[in-house]
Amino acid sequence: MQNVRAYASERQLQIAERLGSGKDGIVLVGRSMADPARVAIKAHRFTELYLREKAVYQRLEKMAVITVLGFNVPQLLAAHDALQVLEMTIVKRPFVLDFAGAYLDVRPEFPADVWADWEAEKREQFEGRWPRVEKVLAAFEEMGIYLLDVSPSNVAFLD
Repeated sequence: MQNVRAYASERQLQIAERLGSGKDGIVLVGRSMADPARVAIKAHRFTELYLREKAVYQRLEKMAVITVLGFNVPQLLAAHDALQVLEMTIVKRPFVLDFAGAYLDVRPEFPADVWADWEAEKREQFEGRWPRVEKVLAAFEEMGIYLLDVSPSNVAFLD
């Protein structure tokens, strides 16, 4: 929270409600004093995850990606390396979020049984929607972005 407060002060943002949190960091809503638009402010606990997520957003920005197969993707607005904070747009469902666990350009290597367990877990989480999620993951892979941290909270459907 200290980094979020420092970032908000520097950017003249008011901190509002929490959008999410987990072992890797926290996401809060920020409001500009000059502009009523809301933004998401994500503070990371770990440098490696911050750098991964920032790199993914930079790749998406360079490729002008705002949606992937109908799923909205947040846009990077600003980054603060010293505080490990990203500022991005808030998107509505359907969406894909949270790229801290993503890899660029090279699919991470895990033993076959680890991949099998991962896929079984994802099939269970997404149930009948898993084939659609697989297509979204494949579309990201075509951009050289390998998403591993996928769950119904960060690959969310309209309903």
